[in-house]
Amino acid sequence: MASVNLSNLSKRFGKVEIIHNIDLDIKDGEFVVFVGPSGCGKSTLLRMIAGLEDISAGSLMIDGKIANDLPASKRDVAMVFQSYAIYPHMTVRDNISFGMKVRGIPSKEIEAKVREAAEILQLDELLDRLPKELSGGQRQRVAIGRAMVRDPGVFLFDEPLSNLDAELRVHMRAEVSQLHQRLANTMIYVTHDQIEAMTLADRIVVLRKGQIEQIGTPKELYERPANVFCAQFIGSPKMNILPAELIADAPTDVVHVGIRPEHLKLADDQGRLSGTVTAREYTGSSALIHVKLPSGQTVLLVTNGSETGATGDSVLLNFEMEDLHQFDQSGNAISQS
Repeated sequence: MASVNLSNLSKRFGKVEIIHNIDLDIKDGEFVVFVGPSGCGKSTLLRMIAGLEDISAGSLMIDGKIANDLPASKRDVAMVFQSYAIYPHMTVRDNISFGMKVRGIPSKEIEAKVREAAEILQLDELLDRLPKELSGGQRQRVAIGRAMVRDPGVFLFDEPLSNLDAELRVHMRAEVSQLHQRLANTMIYVTHDQIEAMTLADRIVVLRKGQIEQIGTPKELYERPANVFCAQFIGSPKMNILPAELIADAPTDVVHVGIRPEHLKLADDQGRLSGTVTAREYTGSSALIHVKLPSGQTVLLVTNGSETGATGDSVLLNFEMEDLHQFDQSGNAISQS
C-alpha cells in the first residue's frame, strides 16, 4: 500500500493550463474516485500520477517520496485502461505473466502469482484461452490480473468499465469493490459515471475544468453538495434547481434552491408548487414524472410505481423545507445551521 499526495499540481500544454493547482491527500488503502464531465481533466490527472504525463508545476509524492521525475516503471503503480490492452496472440496465462517475464522474475514465483491472481479474479479455468475466446468482462479481469501481479502500492483505473454493457458494468463494479476489500491496496479510479463513483468510492473528488469542486464521501456529496454543479452532477436523476422566489419561505440571500426528485411528492389538495405532467417514465417499482411549472421550468419527481400522474394531468407538489438546498448568487451552497 502507499499514500499519494498532490500539492499545487498543475499541467500545461503550451500556454494552456488544463490542471490548476490541485491539492489532494490520498491515504494508504483508500479508494478514491475522480469524477466529472468529459474534458474536466480527470484522466490527465491520473496519467500525471502514473508518470504518463509530465508535471508542469507542483509536487507528487507516492509513499512519502517525491515522484515528479520518476519514470512510470519506478513509481510503484499499476494502471488498468479503458481498452483492455491485452495481447491477442497470448493466452490469459501469458498475458498476466508477460511483464514478470520481461523483468526476469523466477518462473516458480511467476506461476504462484499467476495462480493467486487467477483465483481471486475467477480466471483459473480460463488460463489457456486466447482473448478472442473471452467475454468483455473476462478480458477486463485479465487486464486487472496483469496489474495485480506487479503487487503495486497504488492501482490506477482509467474508466475500465466504460466499454462494457450495462448489466456487465454492474457486475464488474461489485468485483472491483470486492477486489479492493480483499487486497486493501490504494486505488484511484477515474469515471464520468457518478453511479460508479457513488458505489465504489471511500471518497469522491469532483472535478470541473481542471479544478476540484468538492471532495467528500458519497454521503457527504449527496447530502451536502458544495455548489449547484456538484448538486446536479451527483445524484440520478439530477437535483431540481429552482429560483428562490418560487419558494415563499426562502431567505432573502438565497438565489436558488435545490430539491432532489425523491423529495418531491404528489399532493392531494394543498401543495407548495403546481404544474402539468408532461411525461412519465415507468420503471416498475418507481416512476419518473416530468412536471412543467407555470414559470415554464420542468421539475422531476420520483414516485412509487402505483402513483400515476398521467400526461396532461394538473398536479400539486409538496416537499419538506428541511429537504431544500440553498445556493447564493455564485452558485455556492449556503449553510443551513
